[in-house]
Amino acid sequence: MVTKDDVLNALKKVADPHMGISIVDMGLIKNIEIDEENNVSFELIPTNPACMSVMGMAMGSKDAVKKIKGVKDVKVTVKGHMMEEDLNNMINK
Repeated sequence: MVTKDDVLNALKKVADPHMGISIVDMGLIKNIEIDEENNVSFELIPTNPACMSVMGMAMGSKDAVKKIKGVKDVKVTVKGHMMEEDLNNMINK
């Protein structure tokens, strides 16, 4: 079974490109959920509502979690961005 620690450890490898700090250490990851089939979902909250790097961070975080052995699928939900609906449609298509 995939654990929240597995997910957090994978996400620690993804950095905010402007700060050079892990998105986990910056507190940008919230509400990690793992179901019985090892489908993982979590929220990514950018530092500002117009963050231009959020797409790269979201795709990087999705790819990092997909690499965890046993993970079936990953859903990243961007919250608090002025284009969150469009971003979420692109990230999770």
